[in-house]
Amino acid sequence: MTSPLRLTDIAAQAQVSEATVSRVLNGKAGVAAGTRHKVLAAMDLLGYERPVRLRRRSNGLVGLLIPELTNPIFPAFAQVIEQALAGHGYTPVLCTQTPGGATEDELVEQLEQRGVTGIVFLSGLHADAAADPARYQGLVARGVPFVMINGFNEHVNAPFVSPDDRAAARMAVRHLADLGHERIGLAIGPTRYVPSARKAEGFRAALAELGLPCEEADLQRTLFTVEGGHAAGGALLDRGCTGVVCGSDPMALGVIRAARERGLRVPEDVSVVGFDDSPLIPFTDPPLTTVRQPVRAMATAAVGALLEAVAGNPVQRTEFVFQPELVVRGSTAQPPAAVH
Repeated sequence: MTSPLRLTDIAAQAQVSEATVSRVLNGKAGVAAGTRHKVLAAMDLLGYERPVRLRRRSNGLVGLLIPELTNPIFPAFAQVIEQALAGHGYTPVLCTQTPGGATEDELVEQLEQRGVTGIVFLSGLHADAAADPARYQGLVARGVPFVMINGFNEHVNAPFVSPDDRAAARMAVRHLADLGHERIGLAIGPTRYVPSARKAEGFRAALAELGLPCEEADLQRTLFTVEGGHAAGGALLDRGCTGVVCGSDPMALGVIRAARERGLRVPEDVSVVGFDDSPLIPFTDPPLTTVRQPVRAMATAAVGALLEAVAGNPVQRTEFVFQPELVVRGSTAQPPAAVH
């Protein structure tokens, strides 16, 4: 049984007057869109069911394809994208790939069969330099608007949204070098993936600029998972690296596990830098130093570009690159030699 609406509770939650809440509930004009959204959000948070008159008709379905949900950065992106789409009246359809499940091509086919208005690809096959771009050229030919996040392919005529992966690796290396680290390793995914290749380029460039050694074995290519980080971290620690830069936050947690298995302390003996800064990362032990992806700015830009294309407006078929931010926490410090 639904609880009766209490204007006082909704007004307090939305930080507006009861009169404003009443106007929204009765569908009256004269309420700003932002204020209306605050009132509806307050109702949702308080568990009130929206009156039928407030339920908006959808402008259409928009597919959102993501690789998986175990890495918390993907749900973080999905949440912002879905909020942005809903704010423009579109209904998001979340499609997640799992090992042995539907492929990206199969999911796209299913979305097209349902008449989606457009598609957002997040870290999909467009990020894999070995994948055939013809699948996306086919979408262009069929007139399906789409936008791509985290990955780039010059043979695909679409807007791309990416963080500056080269800059991310460079700022992580410089941070460790400024602390006094001279043996620095990199744990990333396979370099056929554009973000990994770019991080490797930034990593090598930063070490060269600083005059620090960089051997091929200092770059460990593995899976973007805790297990992948654990394997890469073990190899890098055995090579004497005192600082490790990682291609994802789960990989960084795997490196920390590998360090502890060897009786090493983080950050007293080994410093670790992650990448992404997903919501729970500040609460790890130790709190993880990481390079933050500007998720909200990237997701909002991607949705904006998609909806411009949906409206038939010209959209730059180019890559929009966003600057990441180094967030220093407790997993990095001076190396033992510098302390002593």
